[in-house]
Parts: sequence; C-alpha cells; structure tokens
Amino acid sequence: RLTTLLCLLSATSVGSQEPGPDSQNWPQFRGTRAMGIAEGFAVPTQWDVATGENVAWKTPIPGMAHSSPIVWGDRVFVTTAVRKVADSVLSSLYGSPGYGAGDSVPDESEHRFALLCLDKNTGEVLWQQTARAGVPRIKRHPKSSHANPTPATDGKRVVAFFGSEGLYCYDLSGELKWKRDFGVLNSGAPDYPDKVGFQWGFASSPVLHEDRVFVQCDHEGSSFVAALDADTGEDVWRVERQEDSTWSSPTVHPGNHPQLVLNGYKHIGGYDLKSGEELWKLVGGGDVPVPTPVVADGLIFLTSAHGRSRPIRAVRVEARGLLGDDPDQDPHLVWQDSRRGVYMQTLLVHEGLLYSCSDGGGLGCYEADSGTELYRRRVGAGRTGFSGSPVLADGKLFLTGESGEVFVIRVGREFEELAVNDMNETCMATPAISAGSLFFRTRDHLVAVRRNK
Repeated sequence: RLTTLLCLLSATSVGSQEPGPDSQNWPQFRGTRAMGIAEGFAVPTQWDVATGENVAWKTPIPGMAHSSPIVWGDRVFVTTAVRKVADSVLSSLYGSPGYGAGDSVPDESEHRFALLCLDKNTGEVLWQQTARAGVPRIKRHPKSSHANPTPATDGKRVVAFFGSEGLYCYDLSGELKWKRDFGVLNSGAPDYPDKVGFQWGFASSPVLHEDRVFVQCDHEGSSFVAALDADTGEDVWRVERQEDSTWSSPTVHPGNHPQLVLNGYKHIGGYDLKSGEELWKLVGGGDVPVPTPVVADGLIFLTSAHGRSRPIRAVRVEARGLLGDDPDQDPHLVWQDSRRGVYMQTLLVHEGLLYSCSDGGGLGCYEADSGTELYRRRVGAGRTGFSGSPVLADGKLFLTGESGEVFVIRVGREFEELAVNDMNETCMATPAISAGSLFFRTRDHLVAVRRNK
C-alpha cells in the first residue's frame, strides 16, 4: 500500500524547565512545539455547521491544501495552492475504489501558491500574498495537495514552505522578507525506477525557534536537515542525511538535552540545535514515515507504519550514539511495541497517557512511560479514514475524519465518546486551537468553532 502524504506533522517537548502549551497562540503544526494541546479555555463538545450552532464564522478558502491553520494573537494564517484552469481533484480517500494507489496525478497545469491572513474573531481575509505562480515542479498523490506543509510563526514573521516551489518568509503585515529555493524536492516512493510516476508531494512543515527556521528535506535526491537564519534565510548549518523520502516535520526539544528530533526510515535521530551535530540515531520502522516525533516527560515518542514494520517507540531524550531495537539491550530505548504503530497521524501525550489514532480509526490509549495498552477502540466504525492528527482541549480529544466527521473523545484511561459533529465537507488537515476556538480546515473553507450560547 502506497498512499502517503501529508501534513501532519512536527512534534515536541515538555521538559521540566519548559512551559506548557500556549492556549492563546498555535504557532506551527499542532501548536506549541507540536504538542497538539491547548488548555485553559472551554471549547464546545457539539456544534452544527448547517445551523450555525457554536460556529463563529465560515470563510471560503480558494484552491486545495492539506496544510493546517496557525494562530498568533488575533490572526489566523493558512496556505493554499490554487489551480488556474479548474479545481484540483482530490481522490483515493479511505474506502474509495482507488484507495492505496501510488501513482501520481498526471496533469496539474499552472497553480498559484499563496499565504492568507484572516481575522481570528470574524474570519475576514485581511491580506493574501502569492508566493509563486507556475506549473508545480513535482506531481502529487491523488490524495495529496500542492500545499501540504503547515506554516509557522513566532509573532514577528510567518514562514510558508511549498516544497519544490520554495520557502517564503513574510512579516505579519504580509511583506515578503526573503525566500529560498531548494530546487526540486522529489518526494515519492523509494526504490521505484519511475520516480516521476510515483511523486506524492512534499509535506514537511518548517519550525521556528529562537530566530532559526528548521527544515527537514528528505526526498529521492540529496536529503538534508538545515537551520536557517530567520532574518535572512541563509544557512546557519546544513547536514546531509542518507535518507529516502519522508513526510514528517522536525521537532524542537528545547528543555533538558536540547535537540532537533527527526523521524525517518534509514535515519531517525536527534541533532544539536546550534551546530547540527548528530546526537543519536535509530534505524528502521515504516519505510515511508509520516508522523512527527513527540517529546514529553523526558521521552521521545516515535511511530511509523508502512511495509513490514509498524513500531511505536519511546526513547530517552539523553540518548546518544547508534541505538539498538531491543529495550532489554539498549537502556536508551525505554519501550517498543512492534505492532501498534500508525502510518500518518502524529501521536499525542497528555498527563502520562499516549493516544494513537490509525488511518482506519483505531484509537489506542497507552501508559506513556511503559507502553501498557489501556484500551483500543474503533472510532467511526471503520467507515471513515483519518489523515489529520488528534488535538486536545478542555479534557477532550478531537479526531477529524476524512469524511468531515469530528469525533469528540473524553481523555482518560477509559474510552468514552462524547459527540460526533459533521463539518459537511472532506477534512484532511489537523485543526488548530486558540483561546477556546477550534479552527477546522475543510476542503473549501476555514471554520471557527466556539461557544455562541
């Protein structure tokens, strides 16, 4: 099975010296350090897009993209790719006749690659900037888009990454500060002679941290990870990676044992934030990795699932050197479950519990420090797929299905489904959360859900 994409991705850390999730800002994929958590505000359990119940606004977004919205202050940012001739077609959804096909969409014509800024309270589009216009330099998977990476912001600048179409940095008023062209980033199936026929679309999201932009560029060419100066876009350091295509985003862990953590197949590992020096390395797992690493309570949580292997692993943040794959033999590998890994969705860790949702809606809950499974239940009765990753607020997990159904699950050691809400459109992206509002990227809209009565 070769279905791959997406923006899912990048994840984080909670060291003992680090602040918790920011309930106001959601600055990158899955929020503060990609933890996927925003607490401190009540959020709705139920809403109705058709009637407007607990829906603050619904704004049309042109084009097609799987990137997630991000939030800073009273502004929401989102990227898109708008086809000039006609609307892009999205297919190969979970359960469809073409599901699992690996071939590329053959003819895409000219696109406009854009960044939009919206008012968080009203949904009004404040500005939009076209980063580039032209025929995409690589093809996409039928289930993918040409705008998969989620943008990132630090309150001073917004960075939007379109893969082969370039990396662009704007200030919050929409003025372009700099851009970088990394050439063709051929994200596709490894070990296939016809690389063009199996191009699937770039999906790794950038991360901003302490005036550095971190990018992970694993593809069927010269793969690398790099730190860029956020003011100029110039390389601070760049390290080559002997790696095939991945769709994961890098994770900054700034607490004890600070590092940049990358998922991969040939090279999972941690890198020194300042120099790029390799700190530790782990090999193997799913052969087209998508989920982003998550760091919590001194452990790095990793997963992937494609081909013969589907592990979930917990690695100590102080790990060094080449790690083994047996927890009994390597003290840096705390635990491993070789069968329960997930293909595209990033894990979520909250109050000592790890949550994992598979493509088909298999929701697992584990003790994060030991890997002991507490429950495993099917969400959506197997009728919908899940490409977006889970997020958490107000004691509730939100799982967004491709069909547009959002499943609300109470957090805790026992499974309890609280509600199912229909967005009435296909949903591929991971939602954002800010100060009691949920922001859902649907096929054609950005929708803000918050209590209105």
